[in-house]
Amino acid sequence: MRGEKGFALVLTLVVTALMVAVAAEMIHQVYVDTSLSRSFRDGQQASLLAESGITGGTKLLQFALSSQNYTSLSDSWAAPFKLDDEVGSIEISASEESGKINLNSLVQANGEYEPFTQAALKRLGQRLQIPEDCWSSLADWLDSNDLPRAGGAETAYYSNLKPPYSARNGPLATLNELTLVRGFTPEIVTKLLPFVTIYNDPLNQVGVVNINTAPKEVVAALNDRIDDRMVERLLEERRLQPFKNTGDISNRVDRQLGNELSGRIIFMGNIFRITSVAKVKDTARTVEAVVRMTDKPPGILSWREY
Repeated sequence: MRGEKGFALVLTLVVTALMVAVAAEMIHQVYVDTSLSRSFRDGQQASLLAESGITGGTKLLQFALSSQNYTSLSDSWAAPFKLDDEVGSIEISASEESGKINLNSLVQANGEYEPFTQAALKRLGQRLQIPEDCWSSLADWLDSNDLPRAGGAETAYYSNLKPPYSARNGPLATLNELTLVRGFTPEIVTKLLPFVTIYNDPLNQVGVVNINTAPKEVVAALNDRIDDRMVERLLEERRLQPFKNTGDISNRVDRQLGNELSGRIIFMGNIFRITSVAKVKDTARTVEAVVRMTDKPPGILSWREY
């Protein structure tokens, strides 16, 4: 009798332990399912909020640009805009693509270098310590023929890589495509990204740069006359009052520089990169769009969500 009672006690303990384990597993599964459901819901709300930020940022740009004939880093659109509500928060920022050097302008339709863009990229490359052969490789990637330049590379080179591929022989579709071009290591591309674009402004000459919004490195790359002292002078003058024409540069900075930059710089851009970051509880979503403001309504040239 004593042995039977001991066995029953052990059996009861085993059954109880199994029931506790099953209950714990059920509770854990319910918690996981609930957390996944909440995370999915928060992610969807954050995505919608981030998308709405692109729409809101575009409207803010339309309003800001409607009353002036120049764009500058002193404008209201250039400052990040943040909004909080009961659902979450959103932060919208904008940058102008026209203040960067257009890589797709490096080669003209006839396959020859575009002189201003070539010279600007070489000066920028010297500051960023980018080998000059990279620009030859990029020109070969952009032009329509398969004849390699000195220091460049065409399909014959890329077809021997693993995996093999062909040169585009046309404009870059994205900036990340640069990593496919000979010489453009991920480190070089990372250094270069803040200063270059692939988007042409339809209202302006190909290969021009907005001097009011260009980063310091791009301003320095515009002309051989622009040394470090003159760069600082240009940045300070545009901060005090944005340039509206090359006459402003001639009168306020350097007459010869204003003459040499004529036709190569602009003072108002029309293509902007809008970044919208939305947060709902612990979930965040970012939407980045490139918008052409001259279209009616503004056209989306690029859209990325992550």
